[in-house]
Amino acid sequence: MIERADQLVLNYVSKAADAAHGVLRADQRLDFARRLRARIEVERGGSQNARQVAKVLARFGDPVALVEREARRLAEAGVATARDPAGVGARASGGGAGTSLGTAGSGTTGPGTVGPRTAGTGAVTRPVSGPVSGPVSGPSDGAGAGGGATRPLPAVDGEEAPPGVRAYRGIAQDSLDRRQGMGLPFAGLRRAAMSSANPMATGGRDARTIVKEYPRDTAALVILVLAALLVPFHLPAVAIFQIPLVVWAVGAVMVLFSDAWNVRDRFVGAGAPLLGYAVGGVLIGGLRVGIEAGMEAFVTQFFDVSGTMFMIGTGAGVLWLAYRLLDVN
Repeated sequence: MIERADQLVLNYVSKAADAAHGVLRADQRLDFARRLRARIEVERGGSQNARQVAKVLARFGDPVALVEREARRLAEAGVATARDPAGVGARASGGGAGTSLGTAGSGTTGPGTVGPRTAGTGAVTRPVSGPVSGPVSGPSDGAGAGGGATRPLPAVDGEEAPPGVRAYRGIAQDSLDRRQGMGLPFAGLRRAAMSSANPMATGGRDARTIVKEYPRDTAALVILVLAALLVPFHLPAVAIFQIPLVVWAVGAVMVLFSDAWNVRDRFVGAGAPLLGYAVGGVLIGGLRVGIEAGMEAFVTQFFDVSGTMFMIGTGAGVLWLAYRLLDVN
């Protein structure tokens, strides 16, 4: 699946594109989505941290507001849109349908900016500038904004397609390629094993990149492993709590408050040690003493095996969280 941070960006751009239906024309929507995605990537700075990306998107504000701002900009530039197909604004300003995102009738870029808002203002920081690769409006019969009927954009493939179309085709193809491998048995484990020899098997992610991108979450996994390793040492208790239990509690809190995993994964990873301790101790202890041994013998066997089952549960939980953090599916 697409990484969580990338999915947040795709969802945001998709909402903006949906809001642009009926407001902007097809080519204008594609160009707007392309510039918005590029602006987000600049602000994001290559980060794969979902929380940081969410903060970046929050600075951009409501996607609907961005679309309305783009529509107003086009109207002020005299460019016909889906909301104003007759090009009333274009006739009023004397512009034509072939006007680009710059000032109407000029070859320079104008106020066509897509970017996050500064705190407390509606201003846009670091606008995206530069010439647009083509006119905003589609091919026409040679008339101006108020002239002949506009023909629909032709279907194009390959390098002839607009940049926005090529970008989203690549995203869709990548999603399909990833889904094709999900149905194979143990596909995720095989891709994880391949990652050391071929980083592209996991989208270029390995243990080193995971530690760099998720230091706090990696530290939580190390603390859980440390809690399991302390079990055989029989350290003195702190008040009434055993040292491994205290260390596990610290790691479990870090896991539960992490945003690197979904809720189910957090509870599975943090609860696996306790599940192993309680359920494993009861099952294994009961099997070792039998039914007729009595409660005292059962309790003795329970405490003999529960520590080992706690370690096994911790190992299973950490492996699951690490697997999900790598996100090889």
